[in-house]
Amino acid sequence: MQILVTGAYGQLGNELNLLQGNYPEWKFVFTDVDSLDITDGNAIQKCFSEHNFDFVINCAAYTAVDKAETDSETAAKVNSLAPELLGFYSNLAGAKLIQVSTDYVFAGDANQPYSENYEVKPQGVYGQTKLDGELNCLRENPQTAIVRTSWLYSTFGNNFVKTMLRLGKERGELGVVFDQIGTPTYAADLADAILKMVAAEKFVPGVYHYSNEGVASWYDFALAIFELSSVKCKVNPVLSDQFPTPAKRPHFSVLNKSKIRNTFNVEIPYWKDSLKVCLDRLEK
Repeated sequence: MQILVTGAYGQLGNELNLLQGNYPEWKFVFTDVDSLDITDGNAIQKCFSEHNFDFVINCAAYTAVDKAETDSETAAKVNSLAPELLGFYSNLAGAKLIQVSTDYVFAGDANQPYSENYEVKPQGVYGQTKLDGELNCLRENPQTAIVRTSWLYSTFGNNFVKTMLRLGKERGELGVVFDQIGTPTYAADLADAILKMVAAEKFVPGVYHYSNEGVASWYDFALAIFELSSVKCKVNPVLSDQFPTPAKRPHFSVLNKSKIRNTFNVEIPYWKDSLKVCLDRLEK
C-alpha cells in the first residue's frame, strides 16, 4: 500500500506522520508546498508517475478564515482547485481519495447535530471554497471520502489550545465566547480514524463527519484547558458580538458521527479525555 499525504506540516499531517509506525507494511509519502504544489497539475502528474499510490489523503488547506474574505483567489486555489486536481489524477491512477473538510460548509443555525445529508449553506469564503473542494473531489473521483471535522487542535501548529495556554500565562484573565457551540477535535484522533478508513476491508466512498464526542462552547473549551493544565487563568463568558470578525462563525457546529462509526467501526473518544492526552503531550 502506498499513500500520498499532502499538507504534511499541518496539525493533521504531523499526527499522521506519528502514526505511520503502526502500519509498517505501508509506504507513506509526505509532502507539503515545498515538495509538491497541489495547485499545479503538472507537478501532481509527475508525482503520480513516480509512485503507485493506492490512497491520497489531502490534509492541505487554506485555513485563515478571516483572511480568506479578502484573499479569496488563494483560498479558492488551495481549497477548491487543488482537490479537483488531486481528484482527477488520483482517479486516473486508480487511487482512492480522502479529502478533509470542515463544519463551515453549514450555516450554523441548526439545533441538533448535523448529519451528512443536511443542507449545506456556507456563510463565508472559507466555507464556500471548502464546499467547492468537496464537490470537485466527488465529481472527479468516485472513490472519494469527504471527512468533515471541527475545532481541530494538536500539539503541532497554531490552534485554540496553544493560544489559550499562551494568553493564560500572559494575562491571567480572558474573555471567551460562549454563544458558539461545537465539539473540539484532537487531530491525533482524526488521524487514527482516517487510517482506519484506509485499512478497512471495504472502502465506502461518500461524505462523513468526525469530531470528538460531546458538546462545548469555546468558553467551556477554555475552562477545560485551564482546569486540566497547570496554568491559572480566570475565564469570563462573552458574546460573539464583542469580538467582531471579517468572517461569520457558525453558532452551532455539532456533528453527527454515526455514519463513520458504523461504516468503519471507528471508536470516538470524549473531547475532554482527548484534551487531557494532548495537554500531557504538550507538558512533556
